[in-house]
Amino acid sequence: MASDSTSSLLDPSIFEYLKAHGEEELEVGDKLHQITSVLNRHISTCQGFLSRIHSTPSSKLPPLLKHVEDDGIKPEIESIGELAQFASNYPYYKYNGKWTRAVQNVVATILLTGWLGGLGTESRPGELGRLPTIEEVGQILKVPVNLKDRDAFHITIEEYILALTDITEELSRLAMNSVTMGDIDLTVRISGFIKDLFAGFQLLNLKNDIVRKRVDAVKYHVKKVEDVIYDLSLRNLIPKQETTS
Repeated sequence: MASDSTSSLLDPSIFEYLKAHGEEELEVGDKLHQITSVLNRHISTCQGFLSRIHSTPSSKLPPLLKHVEDDGIKPEIESIGELAQFASNYPYYKYNGKWTRAVQNVVATILLTGWLGGLGTESRPGELGRLPTIEEVGQILKVPVNLKDRDAFHITIEEYILALTDITEELSRLAMNSVTMGDIDLTVRISGFIKDLFAGFQLLNLKNDIVRKRVDAVKYHVKKVEDVIYDLSLRNLIPKQETTS
C-alpha cells in the first residue's frame, strides 16, 4: 500500500520533461558537431594555404594572401555565419565548449593573414605588420564580439588572446625561415612585433588559467627569435640600429 501511495505522488510529467530536454540536448549537440566538422575542414584548408608563407618571400606574398582570403577565409566566414545563427538559439555558455577551439583557429588565420598584409579594404589597404583588432575580426566574420548585454554567439576576448599566442608561434617559425629566404628585414620586424606583443600581455590581468599558461609560453617564442637576431648580429647581417628593435 505504501508503495502504491508513493507512486501516485510521482508526477509522470517530470520524466517526460527530462526525456524531452535530454533529446533536445542530443539534437543540438549533433547539429553543432556537423557545423563544426565542416568549419574544421575549412580551417585545415586555410591553414594549409598559410603554411606556404614559409617558402614564399614577402615580396611575393600578395597573390598568396589573396588565395588565402578567397579560398580559405571566405569559407570559414560562411561556416561561422551558420554556427552563429544556430548557436544563438541556445544558451551560449552551455554549448560554447563545442566550438571555442575552432573559433580560436579561425581568428588565428585572420590575424596571421592580416599581419602579413592581407585583408585590406578600399578605405584601409593591407599593411605588413598591422594586427587586426578584435572588433575588426568581428567585422570580417560578421559576428559580435565580447557580448555582455545578451546571450548569443560572439567572439570572446579569451579566444582572441589565445589566437594571438597561436600566431606568435607561427611567426617565430617564419622568422627563421625568412633568414633562409634572405628576407632578414622580415625577421627583424617579426622579432620586434613578438616582443611588443609579449610586453603587452604582461599588462593584462589574466584570470583564466589556460590563457595565462598560453601567454606565458610566448616567452619561448620571443627567445627563439631573439637567438636568431643575435646570430645575425654576430655575423653583421643586419644594421646595428635594427638589432635593438
